[in-house]
Amino acid sequence: MKTTILLLAMALVLPFQLRAEEMKVSLKEAINLALAENHLLKAATYEHVAAEKDVWASRSRYLPRIYLEETAASSNAPTRVFMMKLDEARFTSNDFLIDNLNHPRARSDFRTALTVEQTLFDMTVGSTVDQAKFEEGARRFALERRREEVAFRVFTAYLEVQKAKAQLAAAENGAATAQEHMRLAKVRNEAGVGLKSDELRSRAFLSEMEQQQLTAINDLRLAHLRLALATGSGAGAGFDIAEELKAAELAMGNEELVRLALANRPDLKEMEQGVAKAGSGLKMARSAFLPTVYGSATYQMNDKNTPFGRDNDSWMVGATLRWELFDGLRRWNDLGKASALKSSADEYLERYRQEIAYQVTESYLRREEAGKCLEMASNTLLDAEEGHRLVERRFENSISTMVELLDAQTALNRARAHLVDNQSNYALATGQLYHAAGIFMKEVMQ
Repeated sequence: MKTTILLLAMALVLPFQLRAEEMKVSLKEAINLALAENHLLKAATYEHVAAEKDVWASRSRYLPRIYLEETAASSNAPTRVFMMKLDEARFTSNDFLIDNLNHPRARSDFRTALTVEQTLFDMTVGSTVDQAKFEEGARRFALERRREEVAFRVFTAYLEVQKAKAQLAAAENGAATAQEHMRLAKVRNEAGVGLKSDELRSRAFLSEMEQQQLTAINDLRLAHLRLALATGSGAGAGFDIAEELKAAELAMGNEELVRLALANRPDLKEMEQGVAKAGSGLKMARSAFLPTVYGSATYQMNDKNTPFGRDNDSWMVGATLRWELFDGLRRWNDLGKASALKSSADEYLERYRQEIAYQVTESYLRREEAGKCLEMASNTLLDAEEGHRLVERRFENSISTMVELLDAQTALNRARAHLVDNQSNYALATGQLYHAAGIFMKEVMQ
C-alpha cells in the first residue's frame, strides 16, 4: 500500500518537474547543441587550429629572416683594437707605430648591424611544409571523426530516452492490469466464488509491477540526464525528446556501404594523412643528402661612444653553399628509419581498410538480425495479448486459475518489454550501420 501511495505521488509530481526542468529537443537540435558545447570536440578544434598555425610556421622558412643587433665591446687586444678603429673610420698614421700596434690602449666599440638572410636552395624546407600540411589534414579529419562520434553518442542517448519512455508506458500498463486483477480477485473472494489465496497472490503480483514501474520512472529520469550530458549541458540539466526515432529504410546494399565507408570514413582519411606524412618524412631524409644555399646581406654601423651611433658604416652581401659530405652515416640511418616508418604506415592503413569493411558488414548483418527480431517480437506480443485475453475471459468464468492468469500477464509484460528493446535495437543498429559507413551525420542531419 505504501508503494502504491509513493507511485501515485511520483506520478503527480514528476510530470510537473519534467515540464519545469526538461526542455524538449529534436534529434537535430540535440546534436547541434552537442557540436557547440562538447568539450572533447572543442579540444579537437584547438588541435586543428594549432596544426594550421604550424603550417604557416613551416612556410615562414621560405621568407627572409631579418635581424637587428647591437653589440657593445671593450678590449685592449691588438687585433680587436685595430679592427675597431678601422670600423669606426678613426684610424690614423700614429696607429702604425710599433708600440701602438703591440700595446694599444683599451678601446670601446658599439656595433649596430641589420642583417637579412634568405634561403636560396634547401629541399628540406618543402618537405617540412608538406609534413605540416599532412598533419593539419590529419587534425582536420580527427575533428570530423570527433563530430561523428559526438553525434552518434547523442543519437544513442536520444534512443535511450525513447526506450525508457516506452518501458515506463509498458510498466504502467502492466501495473494497471495487475490492479484490475487484484480488484477482480477481491470481488470474487467477497462474493464467495474466489479464493483468499488468489487475492493475496494478485496483491503480491501488483507490488512487483509497482516496483517495476518505480524502476522505469528512475530509468527515464536518468536517461534524460544522460541526454543532457551527451549534449555537453552537464549532469544538472535535463532534456526530453520531441520526436520518436524510427529505423530508416535502407536503400543500399552491403557492398555499396563498404565503398562509401572507404571513401568517407574520417578516421580512415586521418590515417591516410599519416601515411602521406610518413612519405614526406622519407622525402626529407633523402633531401638531407643535397647541399643547401643561403644568401645574406648586412648593413653595419660602428661608433666609439654611442649605442646605435654612426662614426662609420659599411655593408656586406654574400652567399653560402654548405654540403655535408660525411656525418658518420647518420643520414643513411635516418633514411632507413624513414623508409621503415613509411612501410609500417602502409601496412597499418591496409589493415585498417580491411577492418572497416568488416565493421560495415558486421553492422549490416546485425541490422538485418535486429529487423527479424523486431518482427518476431511484434508477433510474440500479438500472441501474448490474445493469450492473456483468453485466460482473462476464462478466469472471469471460473475456468482458469489466478496462477494461469498471472502467468499470462507475466508473459504479456515480458513481450511488451521485449518489443520495446527490439524497436530500440533496430533503430540503434541502423544508426550504427550509418556510423560504420561514415555517413551518419549526412543521413541524420539532412
